[in-house]
Amino acid sequence: MDKTYFATGSRKSANAKVWLVQDSSGTVVNGKPFDTYFGRPDLVARALSPLKNTGSSGQFGMKCRVAGGGLSAQAAAVALGAARALVTFNPDLRKSLRAAELLKRDPREKERMKYGLAKRRKRFQWTKR
Repeated sequence: MDKTYFATGSRKSANAKVWLVQDSSGTVVNGKPFDTYFGRPDLVARALSPLKNTGSSGQFGMKCRVAGGGLSAQAAAVALGAARALVTFNPDLRKSLRAAELLKRDPREKERMKYGLAKRRKRFQWTKR
């Protein structure tokens, strides 16, 4: 019988729901394989980094549902969700995941638009005459 572990992760405006399925080799994001969904090997490696860090990549398959943000933020959200799900599976993994900073949510968000400016920080050009 397959046992599943669930957790959520987020980065910027991307949210990911991650299910770790024991004794399964399928890693799927929104119904597509990781390689075709993310398209770039660095994003696939980022999303699978908690499993590689703990040495449990052959032990689990991942099913993910992501929404919002871009591909890079979605990969980071999947990584955070996978790390949290691994901790629910085995609390002893928390130490190694914290040492690799995989349990930390990246707090950087998009800066708000300010009135009187052209962009977030860029000012309009000053003309003397």
